[in-house]
Amino acid sequence: MPGGPGDRRGDPQAVQHLLQVKQARRGKDMHYGYIGLGNLGAACAGCLVKDGFKVTVHDLNPKLADPLVAAGATLANSAEELAASVDHVITCLPSPAVSERVLRDILPHMRKGASWVEMSTLGRDEVLKLAAVAAEAGVRMMELPVTGGVHLAHQGKITMLAGGDRDLFDLHYRAMQAMGDRIFHMGPLGSASIIKVITNMLAFIHLKATSEALMLARRGGLDLGQAWHAIKASSGNSFVHETEGALILNGSYDIAFNIDLALKDLGFALGFGKEFGVPLDLAAMTNQTYIAARAAYGGEAQSPMIAKLLEDLLGTDLRAPGFPARLE
Repeated sequence: MPGGPGDRRGDPQAVQHLLQVKQARRGKDMHYGYIGLGNLGAACAGCLVKDGFKVTVHDLNPKLADPLVAAGATLANSAEELAASVDHVITCLPSPAVSERVLRDILPHMRKGASWVEMSTLGRDEVLKLAAVAAEAGVRMMELPVTGGVHLAHQGKITMLAGGDRDLFDLHYRAMQAMGDRIFHMGPLGSASIIKVITNMLAFIHLKATSEALMLARRGGLDLGQAWHAIKASSGNSFVHETEGALILNGSYDIAFNIDLALKDLGFALGFGKEFGVPLDLAAMTNQTYIAARAAYGGEAQSPMIAKLLEDLLGTDLRAPGFPARLE
């Protein structure tokens, strides 16, 4: 009976739950376009296809789309063609400049009511700037950076950090469920870019720390494999030690994330430190380590190769048997 004990229409949590259920039911009816099929983009687009969404994809290198097309996606010959054929557009691109260029290309072709989901790692000011560009064309933006690594993206288990209006978050919740298993609405536009930079900053610091810890174990005469397992079971453990530490011990260093990208994210973090008045001593030291690694190995080298700087300096490798070349 309306107004009775069982009436939950005034319960905000119940209303939100019913809205999410409604959006989830119609979520798969939406047609997504996905632009940018690098390591991360291809993994996330693949999860959408696997979960039954209608997906059209595009990349400057059309061969990157081949596995997705084989799985059921449609290939668009251009970003403009994609934008005209889908309900909503997702992008995952290598730099803010590329994001802006692609956005300006697709805006005139996007359907009325379409929204733009940006999964690239951008600075907060860049998010707000591009959101304003989109708004002038009647398109709303949701930022959706992710964290956890490409291997988790392939599994549909990556962590998703959304920023933007709550109704957009609800609208795209079903798609986010297909791509990730931990989904956070961080607040208004710009919020997700701050937390993403923070999580990446911590990951790079942890990588430097685990590199030094493993070298200390090696030079101390310990079995490196056993040392890795002992650290994993200790209070000194971290997600980075478990994942990138294993790739260091293999010698592949192949995390599918390069030094240039790490320096871009550390630059964002140091910029926030200046803006918010927070001294970031460890981030600044780690940034210098990455600058040295870029000078030694090039910007396209894998991010965990900061450990190789220490190996080269000391003439001591960090190899141990039984560790994977890539994370699955």
